[in-house]
Amino acid sequence: MKTIKQQSNYLLEEKKSKFIAYLLPYGDFETTLQTLKTTHPKARHFVTAFRYLNEYNQIIEGSSDDGEPKGSSGKPILKVLQGHDLINVGVIVVRYFGGTLLGVGGLVRAYSDSVNLAIGCADVVLYENLLEEFIEVDYSLSSRCEYLFKKYDIKVIDRNFLDGMRYKIRGNKENLDKLRKEL
Repeated sequence: MKTIKQQSNYLLEEKKSKFIAYLLPYGDFETTLQTLKTTHPKARHFVTAFRYLNEYNQIIEGSSDDGEPKGSSGKPILKVLQGHDLINVGVIVVRYFGGTLLGVGGLVRAYSDSVNLAIGCADVVLYENLLEEFIEVDYSLSSRCEYLFKKYDIKVIDRNFLDGMRYKIRGNKENLDKLRKEL
């Protein structure tokens, strides 16, 4: 599976209609959709699709045609995400109607092409299942921990100064195991 690190956009024009595809990390999906509806008040449709892993590592996915003919837009862009094996992503395609009806086939092509082109512009990376955990160490080991976090590409989410140092960290299983060995 693959994912993206940051948003990517692509504008496709088809018979004077504009299709602006926004491919983004799933965590930003709802807020970006609301922002786009505000910043594009004259747009006719906001077609969406998403795929993410829930807490049980099950793939949850969905799509919306947002007023376009049934099956002409949401499902095709979801199939593009599936075809690229993308996870933890959402896509929003903002459509400005250009006055010419495209027909169902034309809509499927235009929506799918805009998303494919946005994916082509994106920084696609392999998906890693990251784990979060807490570790507690004595103050004297805090600088060693910080060094090891960088060495093993472990992100510190939170630090607490209690009777020592308590870290909330995130990383892949292999690097967390290496960290535990060295501590």
